[in-house]
Amino acid sequence: MKQIKAASQEEVFQNLPIPAALRVMIVPAVTSQLIVLIYNMADTFYVGQTNNPYMVASTSLILPVFNITLCLAGLAGIGGGALIARLLGEGRGEEAKRVSAFSLYLGMVIAAAFSLGMALFMEPILKLLGANANTYEFARQYAACVIVVGGIPTVLSNVLSNLIRSIGRSREAGFGIILGGVLNIALDPLFMFVLLPKGHQVLGAGIATCLSNCVACGFFLLVLRRMGSTSIITFSPRVGLAQRESILAVFAVGVPSAITTFLFDLDYVIIDKLMVSYHDLALAAIGIVLKVERFPLNVGIGICQGMMPVVAYNYAAKNKQRMEDAIRLSRRLGLLIAGISVVLYELFAAQFTRLFISDPQTVEMASQFLRIRVLATPLMFLSFFTVYLFQAFGKGQISLFLGVTRWLVFNIPMLFLLNAVLGMYGIVWSQAAADLLTVALSVFVYCRYKPRI
Repeated sequence: MKQIKAASQEEVFQNLPIPAALRVMIVPAVTSQLIVLIYNMADTFYVGQTNNPYMVASTSLILPVFNITLCLAGLAGIGGGALIARLLGEGRGEEAKRVSAFSLYLGMVIAAAFSLGMALFMEPILKLLGANANTYEFARQYAACVIVVGGIPTVLSNVLSNLIRSIGRSREAGFGIILGGVLNIALDPLFMFVLLPKGHQVLGAGIATCLSNCVACGFFLLVLRRMGSTSIITFSPRVGLAQRESILAVFAVGVPSAITTFLFDLDYVIIDKLMVSYHDLALAAIGIVLKVERFPLNVGIGICQGMMPVVAYNYAAKNKQRMEDAIRLSRRLGLLIAGISVVLYELFAAQFTRLFISDPQTVEMASQFLRIRVLATPLMFLSFFTVYLFQAFGKGQISLFLGVTRWLVFNIPMLFLLNAVLGMYGIVWSQAAADLLTVALSVFVYCRYKPRI
């Protein structure tokens, strides 16, 4: 069994033609990203069937906080996964085992701390996010389920997915996430419209999401058990503590990843806060748009997730041609998807919006918002593609610089500037305006600081 696993890993990272290797790694990653997005959108979809904009707005308020749990998972999962792939490229399997154990325990500890903090400071956090008399109770119910109770299994399942993908087993990594997503889609209507009384639809959506993430986590634990004691990914403390430089390398990539994701979510929080100053319908409309626009973005993230272990492994193995081929093909694929999404959203914005709510005013406003926001999709892909590349190279400082500059220097100031100048629609235009600057900076930094083999 051990020889089969090693051969499989070598086949993906070293021997398969790059198109085939990327297909093996990217297809499950993209599929899982889409399912994650669909099950997150399922809550909005089913809540939208109540035709209650306050319920829709409350789930939108919690989205940034839920995404912070994924950012915490990225700290341990992306930081650990990128390093494990590089260690395997260097032929250091035992150290890769120690890094995997460290990353898993790190993920559990920070998830527990975040869930506890949310439980203790629920009211001030929700009010800071913009909850008011119309949305607070709905938001509280949803947060209690998906953050307080479901925080640890959500983080752990995402950490495990990243680590399992880093050793070339993208199919198992993707299937666990897909399982949780499909289950959530099935459980949402059961809890919202059958088991719980009318008026508790948001609570039902939260319970369904929590249970589905617990099942996904259980699946990954079963995968680890079947992989056996020889697996690179392990919880066993017997493998020992990772070397100091390895721990620092996990944080060097993981912390920038977490900070960048946090700033991405902070951008969403600020959008919500600015929109709610106009009216609740604007908040409901932008909440729908911020989810609909994630389809091409999540495909792009899946492409980056599948590409990153291949690039990291071949970078460490000093296989320059294979590394550059993987980068080039992945970038072209991401831009193609982004271009197609621009065309589809421009043509069918109203139809996509009506999937979530039928209120005519909200549909009209959300359609206009979507046609503007989607113009930034190719720029957004190029921005985070560059960040993923530097994470694959282990260049955490550069990925941190790009992430912080994108959000704190370009995106968030642009939100306030265009809101002051253009009003509500300035908020919507801010993404495209800021990402033009971000892409220009990313191209310069990549050409200047990409590692030479």
